Amino acid sequence: MKNQRLNTRKKRGTKIWITLAVLFTILIGASLGALSAYNWSVDKAIQGLFYSSSNEPDKAAEEPADENNPANEPDDGNAEEEPPAENPPEPSDDELKEETPPVKEEEPLTPETVKEPTYVQGVLIANKEYPLPDDFAPGEDEEAKAAYMEMEKAAALEGFELVAFSTYRSYEYQDELYHRYVDEHGQEEADRFSAQPGYSEHQTGLGFDIGEVGQEAQWADDSFKDTEAAKWLADNAHHFGFILRYPPGKEDITGYQYESWHFRYLGEDLAVKVHNSGLTLEEYLNM
Repeated sequence: MKNQRLNTRKKRGTKIWITLAVLFTILIGASLGALSAYNWSVDKAIQGLFYSSSNEPDKAAEEPADENNPANEPDDGNAEEEPPAENPPEPSDDELKEETPPVKEEEPLTPETVKEPTYVQGVLIANKEYPLPDDFAPGEDEEAKAAYMEMEKAAALEGFELVAFSTYRSYEYQDELYHRYVDEHGQEEADRFSAQPGYSEHQTGLGFDIGEVGQEAQWADDSFKDTEAAKWLADNAHHFGFILRYPPGKEDITGYQYESWHFRYLGEDLAVKVHNSGLTLEEYLNM
């Protein structure tokens, strides 16, 4: 009986030692594996054995790079990097002066500089803005003269004996006439009723100053506007191709005071349109 107990104790002791040997072997193997995995670093191996459960390495960091992701492609050193854009230097004041071409001032239109008369929508223009060449000398317009004669006959049937006391004027005659008025009235006043040479409608051969025979005191005078002949002309001249060129209240547009005697030939169609519009020639042509 005693021997049986001793044998049992020996078996138990042997199992314990075998168990300890197995555990020791496992521990030695794990230690060697950990050392190998962590490049034989004892500290890292200990951390790997005893703290791996709480401090697992980032799985994303251990995953292999996606070969299809261009962001993971290695830089072979051949890719050329674009240099950063550089702002051009600001030009100096001297450079700006050299690069900026001088603004060429347009020469003012004068009878001496203008080469051709001005036409707006096919209409010959002579006013304070658009002069005629100083050598422009067409004479009295034949079509306008014929139209006036028809109007004179029509007026005679109504009891008015009309006369065109001033039609075509040359540049030289207008120059003489204008300076005579300047001497008599001063330039500021003269500019309100007389055109400077090269700016007169009379030089076109299309301007007609009209009055009554035997009433010379009213020729080119403000008193003519109150006569029955002046009223007839204002109401009927457009039927013969003429318009009242400088109507009342339009001095700021035409440049001249009201002249009840000054008519301009345009041709019947256009004269009727301008008259019916109630506009000056400048307004009608949108000048």
